[in-house]
Amino acid sequence: MTSEKRSRKSRPPVCVMREEERPTCAGTEQAVLVGADGEERRLCPAHGAALWLTDPTFRFSAKTRPAGIADVMRHAFGEPR
Repeated sequence: MTSEKRSRKSRPPVCVMREEERPTCAGTEQAVLVGADGEERRLCPAHGAALWLTDPTFRFSAKTRPAGIADVMRHAFGEPR
């Protein structure tokens, strides 16, 4: 038996659209988008922006913090000048 202690810290959730072969992901999940069917998708800001811009049926969930929405908008429209 080992007396190894396991970390109680949970890992941050990973973006559901992350591809291991081509990691174009901007990191961990920060936005929750809900489709017309009610399905939630937890996404990084880059994938959230891409999905939100290409499919108008997706909307932000109340689970998404304002900072997460701001990050998605920054990815969608760029930094303010």
